Amino acid sequence: MKRVLKLVGALVLLLVITVVVAPMLIPTSTIIAQLEQQVEVNTGRKLQIAGDSELSILPRLNITLNDVRFENMPGGSQPHMLTMDQLAVHIPWVSLFSGEFQLEQFVIRNPKILLEKNAAGQANWVLALGKGAAPAQPTEQAKPASGPVSLPQGFDIALGEVAIYGGELIYADATSGARHTVSDLALTITLPSLYKALELDGKVTFQGETFALKMAVDTPAKAIESKDFSFSQTLESRLVNMTFDGLIAQQGQVFSGALKLSGDSVKDIAQWQKVDLKAKPEAFNQFEVAGEMRFANDVFSLQSLTAKLDKLDIQGRSEIKLGERLGVTADVDLGMLDLNPYLPEPVEAPKQPDSAPGEPQPIVWDDSEMDLSALNMLDAKVVIRSSGLRAREIKLGANQFSIALNKGKAKLSMDKFAAYEGSGKGVVHVNAATKPYQITTNFALNNINAEPLLTDAIGFDKVLGKGSLNWDLETQGMSQKQFVSALAGELAFEFKDGGIKGANLAEMVRKGKEMLKGNFSSVSEGINADFDPNQKTDFSALTGSFQFLNGVGRNRDLNLASPLIRITGEGEVDLPKTFVNYRVVTGIVDTIEGQQSQDDSTGFKVPVRIKGPFHKVETKLDLSSAAKDKAKDAVKDKLKDKLKGFFGG
Repeated sequence: MKRVLKLVGALVLLLVITVVVAPMLIPTSTIIAQLEQQVEVNTGRKLQIAGDSELSILPRLNITLNDVRFENMPGGSQPHMLTMDQLAVHIPWVSLFSGEFQLEQFVIRNPKILLEKNAAGQANWVLALGKGAAPAQPTEQAKPASGPVSLPQGFDIALGEVAIYGGELIYADATSGARHTVSDLALTITLPSLYKALELDGKVTFQGETFALKMAVDTPAKAIESKDFSFSQTLESRLVNMTFDGLIAQQGQVFSGALKLSGDSVKDIAQWQKVDLKAKPEAFNQFEVAGEMRFANDVFSLQSLTAKLDKLDIQGRSEIKLGERLGVTADVDLGMLDLNPYLPEPVEAPKQPDSAPGEPQPIVWDDSEMDLSALNMLDAKVVIRSSGLRAREIKLGANQFSIALNKGKAKLSMDKFAAYEGSGKGVVHVNAATKPYQITTNFALNNINAEPLLTDAIGFDKVLGKGSLNWDLETQGMSQKQFVSALAGELAFEFKDGGIKGANLAEMVRKGKEMLKGNFSSVSEGINADFDPNQKTDFSALTGSFQFLNGVGRNRDLNLASPLIRITGEGEVDLPKTFVNYRVVTGIVDTIEGQQSQDDSTGFKVPVRIKGPFHKVETKLDLSSAAKDKAKDAVKDKLKDKLKGFFGG
């Protein structure tokens, strides 16, 4: 037994002497050279440790490498994929024999890491592992390892100071031209055990902005063994704050949990990304997005979505499909949506130096080129509801719109529409895949109050009454002016119990009769009157249609029924020139029953010309001398008949 104990003691003493003396007998440069050789054999790239290095084993395993450089792939944009000023590793020997691995220190100082793809799509982080090994003999095809990793019984790891101080991480993609840099790294990791929470804390700088990061993994052992584990992360900065608290499942293929994003200014984020938002002071300020997120199979979804932007309050759900082409589906409720803070200011008409103060100004169509290229950036299927909407002067009640976007072709459907005391449906097709852009639109509006609708939409306030408005129109162009000039299709309307502002046609007919009798005193009282907003022609029904071609609408079937008169008309509305040229014929109903009469015959008829630019329309009686002579006798008879009817004669 004594001999055995002496033998064991001698072996232990020899081991201790070997451990202590070996580093003295083997030069550090030789060990470093072997390390460099093995890295090149196994990766196909050179590892160079150019600075002074330290290797010691007592009282702990200590490795300090200075000026470390790892070669980039052939043809890379820079010679090295990785450089660092120093790598320091300290491991207590007792941890290697106890079964519990403890890392006192693992510190990287000023690393510069380049992750890049070349023009052919080759990534430099894909290493030729085992390049120097002898080729394997063609035997049975190797089977990939399968199943979860299992940690040995009782095995554990505890980390002391694990940190990265300084340096930068660069991602460059020559196929897309993308280049991103994360700099000023200051990251620390704490891990008391594989069965306790791992925490990361630190800061990084990205595009000039500093982001504070915190991350926690509840049980790293679960992550190593490919089990589901909880994960949380926070990001704080001047621009945006983010929190995520959720679960990572199916070996890292599925992320799910509660996500929240918030910030004080969308404008600041746009400015940071060098995007000229040109926003109004009250627009694109505070924002917040929250919801239950899930990411799996390149699909990012948000359920129970709530979002706020300035005074807007949005709820719904959305889904984003990543890949070669971005796809978006969403179903959202916008609440009361006021778009005015987000719309650009309307183009002002050129100043007219000769115009008197308060004189109406002509309409000028904007000829600046529109950019609809954003419609080509993604595909989308979106349903949008709101309890109300306001865009410039247009005001809508409860409505629902749907948007379908596919490779630059958009379909905007008005599924539900309530506004101006009426309702309606419609669809707009926009083809921005080619130039010039093409637009088609088909709408049917019912029981609409004409005056506020036309006033808010196009500034035309001369039609009163309720009715239907239907159109099927198409156009093409690159600017507002071009769209107006290329307008084609049909528009039809039918209004009841209203009026046309600007002239009292019944009164003008009365004065025309007086003139035909020889009483010309009425001429100066308004037969050739300009537009007068205080005058109007009442009607019980107004119907008609316009056929548009090159922005010019032609009408041949205007019909207005009014007490004691019937009005028909035809003419043109030239939208490009903002000019109207219209002729209406007013006739007196032959019976005192007026608009209730079933007899549409009229006796005395007077034509009226409506002509001029939109901002200064004039109305004039259109009487020729021949018409005067021919009508005189008929006027006398008609007046006698009317008087008999009124007075019972």
